[in-house]
Order: sequence, then structure tokens, then C-alpha cells
Amino acid sequence: MWYAIISEDREGSLKDRLAARAGHVARLEALRDEGRLLVAGPHPAVDSPDPGPAGFTGSLVIVDFDSVDEAKAWADLDPYIAAGVYRNVTVKPFNRILP
Repeated sequence: MWYAIISEDREGSLKDRLAARAGHVARLEALRDEGRLLVAGPHPAVDSPDPGPAGFTGSLVIVDFDSVDEAKAWADLDPYIAAGVYRNVTVKPFNRILP
């Protein structure tokens, strides 16, 4: 089943986000290579694909796991969690309708 992993950054986390980005992206690429990643990306803090020093307010990942517990366990190991980037992470089922 698909699960939406909705993460919210803590204020002032851009430096930590950038430092942990390579590990974060590597985990997403592994899921992509397994055919289990629908979409992933950050939410810019301003209306721009490159928010510069404004940074980001969080991220959205939609990924295929066997259970919500498995999705939560994967999310808990995100390098952004270890780096203190995220202040809150929500994992919930997602029904893909379109496209």
C-alpha cells in the first residue's frame, strides 16, 4: 500500500538539512530503484523552486510499504530525523487515484 510521509522542518534547520541531504536522498533513491517510490520532495518556505536562505518547511514522500508500521519504522530512520531537521513526522495511508 502507498503511504504519505509528511514531515515538518523545525525553524532554522536549513544548515542541518543540507548537511544530512546526501544520506536522505540515498535512501529515497534506493526505494526508487526498487519501484516503491511514487514521489518525494521538499516544501520550499517561499514560492520558488530554489528558496535560498529561506529554506524549507518540510517534505512529502509517498512510498509503498507492506504496513503503516513498516512505513513508520523507515521514516524514523531518516537522516533528517537524526540531524534534528524534522520537528514532526506524520505517516498515513494514501490511496492513489490519479494519474
